[in-house]
Amino acid sequence: MRAPALAALFAGATCIALSPIWVRVADVGPTASAFWRVALAVPLLWAVAAFLPRAQRAHSARERRLLAAAGLAFAGDLAFWHWSIQATSVANATLLANLSSIFVTLAAWLLWRERPRAQFLVGLTLALAGVALLVRASLGFSPGALLGDGFGVVTAMFYAWYLLTVKRLRDLGAATLRLMAVTTTLTALILLPVALGSGEAMLPAGLQGWLVLLGLAWITHAGGQGLITYALAHLPAAFSSVGLLLQPVLATAFAWVLLAEPLGALQFAGGAVVLVGIYLAHRGAKGAE
Repeated sequence: MRAPALAALFAGATCIALSPIWVRVADVGPTASAFWRVALAVPLLWAVAAFLPRAQRAHSARERRLLAAAGLAFAGDLAFWHWSIQATSVANATLLANLSSIFVTLAAWLLWRERPRAQFLVGLTLALAGVALLVRASLGFSPGALLGDGFGVVTAMFYAWYLLTVKRLRDLGAATLRLMAVTTTLTALILLPVALGSGEAMLPAGLQGWLVLLGLAWITHAGGQGLITYALAHLPAAFSSVGLLLQPVLATAFAWVLLAEPLGALQFAGGAVVLVGIYLAHRGAKGAE
């Protein structure tokens, strides 16, 4: 097992775990912060991609459709997740968003008849039981927390769509970093009119606000996604899935320390059940290593 890839996996998970913290302390609205997250990352991603060799070929009509779908899916993922972070607890928003791996397997089962193992059904059952506990805990968090939990589940659906679309693009030969740059650009273009039409504050009040958005864009989006993409290419899939479950755990810890948002007993139990369910579901998916 390669030590650099292992370090990249955990560093990437840590960078992404900071995402809810940036969103919470940003002085712009959730849709606006989702826009800036990708818009400020676009120049950095294209600058790095420019130094890498790439095949000189035109995108086919199918690839262009898949790229547009990936941009739309990622825009939905970010918009709903940022709203979820603002409406419910960081723990719930992050844990529920990580249900995406289950939705990926369900989609493959329903659309392409890729039947999972029985272990997947056990994991799915556990994950749903954990979700029920998290929803129950939300009743005591805030009046809008249940809506935030719902946004978290929708986030997972959009991210599953994004992952499935990106997999098809990779199968067609798309380079990872250039794919990130293109989809990030498309996501920014989609989110801009949505953010402007939302009536939210679009511009931060000062330098500190811009630094928060740069952290969200450069550390979380470009850094975190880039490190994890590198790690997943060099580590066994089963091990990587366990490592990525570190992200909701770290996000919850950061929220506890930085936002004074501790876990209640019901949330702790629900979160533990969800994580076990996600792990078992991934192990039971067809083709899991």
